[in-house]
Formats: sequence, structure tokens, C-alpha cells
Amino acid sequence: MSVLESLGARYAYWLGLPAEDTNDTSDEVPELVRAMPIILRIERAEPPGRTALLEAAAAASIAVCLDERAEPEGEWHAEVSAWVDERIRKVARRARGAHWQAVQALPGVTVTVDGAEARALVPGLVVEAPKEVSRLQISGSELPADEPGPVPDGVPVLWLNPEVPMTVGKAAAQVGHATMILASLLDAAQIEAWASSGYRCAVRTPSVALWKELHPGGDPASAWRQRRVIAVRDAGFTEVDPGTVTVLGQWNNG
Repeated sequence: MSVLESLGARYAYWLGLPAEDTNDTSDEVPELVRAMPIILRIERAEPPGRTALLEAAAAASIAVCLDERAEPEGEWHAEVSAWVDERIRKVARRARGAHWQAVQALPGVTVTVDGAEARALVPGLVVEAPKEVSRLQISGSELPADEPGPVPDGVPVLWLNPEVPMTVGKAAAQVGHATMILASLLDAAQIEAWASSGYRCAVRTPSVALWKELHPGGDPASAWRQRRVIAVRDAGFTEVDPGTVTVLGQWNNG
């Protein structure tokens, strides 16, 4: 059984919630809130490309969840499963130099795409974040938009909402959500094929017209069945309004 099964089961329910209910935390105990840290390597002298960094973050997020150590008998299973069963919060932080090297010793997976590096860590209680993570800045570094070129054949595409500006940290968390939702709806053979490519994906910003064409609207089941498209709907705790669809994930691998 995949650790992501509970996420797939509640996907349509989450999309159907009234916008104001997506950030209702009345049933949460603050000390028990869990999150996955995503560490983005942004060196001052040679910052990475924005698109490549987002693609690395998206792949790293799902790599942690589908790592053999997250399987039922694995050392990461309890933490990953407990997190997936709740809100799949992610907190992106930036690191450079010695701080980047320090987080390599923490449990997680680092992915490199075109020289850009991101490390997704095993999720845990926010209040118990190790000092190597808590000392890192969440905001303060932005990367300029780039022109990534055509989408490679046979890779899933993560479409950023063209009408909702997001910082690189916010976007990194959102594309990480997208790869998780996609994987939660795939069968074992599809996941195995994706894993063989290192969970390669493409991050792009579509035209408004294409975004509207792909959007699942009120029928996420048909959107997935007919167009292989999923939507990431944000709770609106930071940067965007509650209920905003930030990313559309489109599976192109058959």
C-alpha cells in the first residue's frame, strides 16, 4: 500500500471545499502541526535558474514519499505517513554554503536539475525542527523568471497559475504538492516508470487560455480520467487567497 493512498482518497473532497474552509485549522493542535522542509540551494555568487530549481523541488518532494525508507517497514514510514494523513504542509527555506552542506546530514533526498539543487527532508513536527533547518530564511531571495523552452516528451508538466504571482519558495511548495497528488492517483507500473527517471518533471507557466482549458473545475474525477490533470488548491496561509488553485499537474507518461 502506498503511503500516499490517503492523499488520493481525499483529493476530490479537498477541491470541493468552500474556499473559506480550506484554511480552517480549528481542529488542529499547534504543537502537533507537521510539515516537510524543502531546502533550496541559492548561492549568492551563482544563483540557480528558477525553473530548474522548481523542477528539482518537485522531484525531491515525491522522492521522499516514494523512497523505500517511507514504505511500511522503513525508518521514515511513521513520520511520512503521519504527515500525509493530515495537511501536506511544506515550508521552503533557502540555504547556501555551509548551511547547505549541513542539511545534507538530515534525512531526506537531494535532487539536481540543470545545476539547481533542492533537498526535501523527511517531514516532522514544526516545533521540533532541527536547528540546521530553523535557522534558515524562509523568504528574502527571489529568482528572476526564465525561459525554459519546450516541454520534453514524456514528462509530467506542472503548470503554474499565470494569474497568481508566487515567490520561488511558495512555488516550490506548490509544485511539490502537485507531484504528490499525481503519484497518489497513479498505478504501480506508472510510479515505477516515473521513479526510473528520477521523478523528472517540467514546470511551466501556461497562457491564461490554456490554464482555463485544463482546469478541472467542479469535476476533478473527469479531468483526471479524460485529460490526466490534477489541481493543487492552496489553503491560503501565505501569499495567496484561501482556495486558490496554484498549480495544475498534467500526466504525460501514458
